[in-house]
Amino acid sequence: MEKLPAVTGWHWVKEGFGLFRKQPGGLSMLFLGYMFCMLAVSIIPLLGQLLPVILVPVFSVAFVQACLNIDQGKRVFPSLLLSGFRKPAFPMLFSLGLLYLGAAIIAIGASSLVDGGVLWQLVSGQLARDDAADVIRNSNMGSALLLTILLYVPAAMAFCFAAPLIYWKQTSLIKALFFSFFAVWRSLRAFLVFAATWFAISIVTSQLLFMIAGRTPIAMQLMMPLSMILTVIMHCSFYAAYRQIFGLPVDTAKTVSLDKD
Repeated sequence: MEKLPAVTGWHWVKEGFGLFRKQPGGLSMLFLGYMFCMLAVSIIPLLGQLLPVILVPVFSVAFVQACLNIDQGKRVFPSLLLSGFRKPAFPMLFSLGLLYLGAAIIAIGASSLVDGGVLWQLVSGQLARDDAADVIRNSNMGSALLLTILLYVPAAMAFCFAAPLIYWKQTSLIKALFFSFFAVWRSLRAFLVFAATWFAISIVTSQLLFMIAGRTPIAMQLMMPLSMILTVIMHCSFYAAYRQIFGLPVDTAKTVSLDKD
């Protein structure tokens, strides 16, 4: 893993847009399938609030596998959503999701030291809608958010490439987290540009939409498909980053088929 110049982060974003342009319909259908699965999982009693978070790493490999399909000239189908549920990757991806949830709980829970638990109540839905504005206004929400971000960033670095490393390279959970963290650390300037670029894209596109359609119900309805497209392209950009740092992935399904033959 070599250190990469800061401008590389911009190139990843451009490559993400390029991948999306090759099969926009297939990638969009994949994301719609993902949203449907998350909606179905969320109605499960008791676990409905936790499973959508835990299963994020399991479903995330579907999007990077879709990008690999595009690289290989293959079509993208919604059936790729099942990629992360294959053995031996699934148990480790599920464990990664548990760690993902735990890190988020710790980071948000620690904010209670600053704002008295307001951010935790807001995220967990314990804060009544009628009282939310006044409670947030009178709390130290800004400092609480800053503390949460600072605590979660190291975990996010470890989670960044952990799922595809587990899926494509069959690394152990601990090794995947280790290699992911230091891959981001060694190319931190590129990732800062990457994050800044995506932040700017999200702000500019939303503001342009509001300038054209105004802050109307129509604009809010258009915001959903726009957010969906940008989210898919962001997944494509992460794949571009993985491809440059760790090399072109090996198609796991194809490898398993060859081993059986």
